[in-house]
Amino acid sequence: MGSHGNHGLKLSLSGLIITLGIVYGDIGTSPLYTFKAITSGLSVLKPEYIYGAVSLVIWTLTILTTIKYVTFTLKADNKGEGGIFSLFALIRRRAPKAYLLALIGGSALLADGIITPAITVTTSVEGLSVVNPDLPVIPIVIGIITSLFMLQQFGTKFLGRSFGPIMFGWFMMLAILGLTQVVHHPAILKSLNPYYGYVLLRDYPGAIILMGAVFLATTGAEALYSDLGHVGAKNIRYSWIFVKITLILNYMGQGAWVLEHPEKFNKVSSIFYSLMPSWFIIPGIIISTSAAVIASQALISGSFTLISEAISLRFWPRQKLRYPSDVKGQVYVPSINWMLWAFCLFVVLYFRSSSNMEAAYGLAITITMLSTTLLMSMWLRYKKVNPIFIWTFLAVFLTIEGTFFIANVTKFMHGGWFSVLMALVFITIMYVWYNGRKIKNSFLQFIKLKPYIPMLHDISLDKSIPKHATHLVYITRANNVDEIESKIIYSIINKQPKRADVYWFLHVDVLDEPNVFEYKVNTFDTGKIYKIDLRLGFKVEPKIGVYFRQVIEDMVKNNEVDILSRYQSLRSHNIMGDFKYIFIDRIVNNVHEFNNHQKFVMQVYNLIRKISIPDWKALGLDTSNVYVDRIPLNIEHRPNRIMRRCGQDFTGDGGGKPECTCK
Repeated sequence: MGSHGNHGLKLSLSGLIITLGIVYGDIGTSPLYTFKAITSGLSVLKPEYIYGAVSLVIWTLTILTTIKYVTFTLKADNKGEGGIFSLFALIRRRAPKAYLLALIGGSALLADGIITPAITVTTSVEGLSVVNPDLPVIPIVIGIITSLFMLQQFGTKFLGRSFGPIMFGWFMMLAILGLTQVVHHPAILKSLNPYYGYVLLRDYPGAIILMGAVFLATTGAEALYSDLGHVGAKNIRYSWIFVKITLILNYMGQGAWVLEHPEKFNKVSSIFYSLMPSWFIIPGIIISTSAAVIASQALISGSFTLISEAISLRFWPRQKLRYPSDVKGQVYVPSINWMLWAFCLFVVLYFRSSSNMEAAYGLAITITMLSTTLLMSMWLRYKKVNPIFIWTFLAVFLTIEGTFFIANVTKFMHGGWFSVLMALVFITIMYVWYNGRKIKNSFLQFIKLKPYIPMLHDISLDKSIPKHATHLVYITRANNVDEIESKIIYSIINKQPKRADVYWFLHVDVLDEPNVFEYKVNTFDTGKIYKIDLRLGFKVEPKIGVYFRQVIEDMVKNNEVDILSRYQSLRSHNIMGDFKYIFIDRIVNNVHEFNNHQKFVMQVYNLIRKISIPDWKALGLDTSNVYVDRIPLNIEHRPNRIMRRCGQDFTGDGGGKPECTCK
């Protein structure tokens, strides 16, 4: 994968530090609450239970995070970008129906991103109860979460530089705290043996509920893949070695502390903070709270990446995108940022405590993991990997993730309903937007421009037609140089003929490369008809009006076009002619005979359009120069039945009585 000159994507010390700050917040702060969830409700402590539980955590991190994501899934990068939508983009031509898996997985990941900031920040702030039980937790959590979302506008590179060193200190603290406890109870090293995990699953009657708690240790694995475009695969792979060692040491340390203090483990408010000596409690809480803030960054930045990819795949309505840094793949979506903020506050105010949030956490992300596994199997098939390996890959990970899914379903009535509800909302939006556009595009027809050039030339000279503008600019979707939408011709010729001195057809092509900034001019009738192709990289801000003006200025310098006003009084003073942009809005009218499914999709699609940004705003055009021409989807609709004429028909000579032929 190329770095495009960006040190953040190269394997470097600074890249590794930035990776710690961006990628591992979620999975890195799981020790705050995972082990407490594992021991919750446990009245009788058996060493075999602790050995088995820690073993399950270790091997979950190994099999799911290390093998599935770090080893295999990171290889499925789309020009350096990661995430479930990028994965779908790699296979969509061969498996177009797989979009349903992408919608389900992406929506579930967005839903999980709502709960992540709430649970991690709340858990860390609750540690203050060790010092002062009367301290108001909720107002502090709300203040921290609000500040975090306000920081997003500065970009993940800024956050990585700020948070990276803090996260390095956090992981070192995890390792040291865990190691000091392992030294006191070295028997905890037995948990490295997967046999203890197997025995626990075999013999413990509540194993399925236990697996729901164990899964909390690896919830950030999917975000790790989503952040691939921010830091690069090499930085993730090498930094994960360090991160995994510190996590394992801390989980073993918590297990060792529980075994050393069997009379206290179910009485303390936090097993994690119990590892700390009394003199370190305050510094430990400060570091933990800082790490919890950073934990939210993993899925917030991943959510921005998901939405930007969803927009490019036509899964999500157009939104205002910003690129606050010069790092590839780093994007800020203001509307999504504040939507997540509002839902996070709801979670905090509704659930009130981290123990209540744990029930809502994890169910959605298991759905995402299952979707990623299925899409990965399709990608492996596309790469012509040995079928035996593909079926083994499916069997192993569908079994493990299916087990975790069943375990998390038991949480549904205790809070899991919230993440499922949010996922359903996002799925509905994506499904409707994707299929609504497909229905509309099924009526889209491209035609050759050349046969209409003489007619456009004549309209331009016909002064009996009122002039619409000196320069008329149509935004076209036709990729081929010599083609245009049939509805544009209909707009110019049939629906109130539009006379202009110069016709421009402007096509915007957004490329996968980040910084391409070029254009191409195609002349069909010198001085009268031009087609301009703007070729823009995905990082280039879509200020189409500004770029088109630059194209015009270049053409004027080359004497390719005359842009002075055609009105003599203005032309004599060198006044530039007026420009008007026209967008074709393809509307659904009553003549379309949609089935029930299509009716539902189009009704919801039109509702979503009302709250989304229109195309001309997304392209950065001056709205005062924009005209929207609303044209029916199907301008050639013919009724299925032929109407019979009837009326007064006179028979005989002129003096006969009229006879009605209608029955």
